[in-house]
Amino acid sequence: MRLWSKARHRAERLLVQMEKKILLISSGSTFMVDALCNGLRDAGITAVKASPKISELENYKDEPAVILFYLGSYLEDISDVLVYLKDMCLEKDKILCTIGDASEYQTLTRSVPSTLIKEHYERPLNIKNVAEKMQIILSMNDELSRRKRILLVDDDPTYLTLVKSWLDEKYRVVIVGSGMQAITYLANNKPDLILLDYEMPITTGPQVLEMIRSEVSTSSIPVFFLTGRGDKESVTKVLSLKPEGYVLKTVDKKGLIDQIEKFFELKKL
Repeated sequence: MRLWSKARHRAERLLVQMEKKILLISSGSTFMVDALCNGLRDAGITAVKASPKISELENYKDEPAVILFYLGSYLEDISDVLVYLKDMCLEKDKILCTIGDASEYQTLTRSVPSTLIKEHYERPLNIKNVAEKMQIILSMNDELSRRKRILLVDDDPTYLTLVKSWLDEKYRVVIVGSGMQAITYLANNKPDLILLDYEMPITTGPQVLEMIRSEVSTSSIPVFFLTGRGDKESVTKVLSLKPEGYVLKTVDKKGLIDQIEKFFELKKL
């Protein structure tokens, strides 16, 4: 009986780990929201419901990793919630999907960059199609969770988007646009590598590196500086701060990926 009990408990824990969950954010319960929950349940996905309030979203900062946001005209009145959601997605590496019409999506992207939105579904809604897409995204998230995580820090949004698109094929990439956003992210997360812009306004790359090295929880995280200057004097200045390496911003996709792969291979050894 004792062996059977232990086996049963192990099976129960495994089922909990395998359970597919998403966070469904919506303002109230409507016929369409209820139908969506039923469609997801039929596809083996549990939709944990939350209202678009900071006090409720705080309860789901860590899990689930996938968010489905049912938009509405109420977005105009919750700009603070949208900013919180944006920060939550960035800091916790959430996958965000949305449902709504074109005007609602436009309102959302004033506060939440479109680069953070994995999928958007227009109404009228094909619930079966959404459920199938959620299954694919959840499977992708399982695979992504096993990848190395890279924090990319740069004040140039165009460069951030470009480099993230390069690295997304092999790594789990989080992007932030300033040194202080990087420090905020690192308060609760530990990436495998930081790609840090050397020249940033307000809080520079060297200042961020100094803060990273001064904290026990972050001091061991490897840092590569991103620099636009490849002359000997500039490179010597960058290396004098003793990062694990540096990357010239003129490098192409293959060169960047090769450099990162080589670093991780050497780290293994």
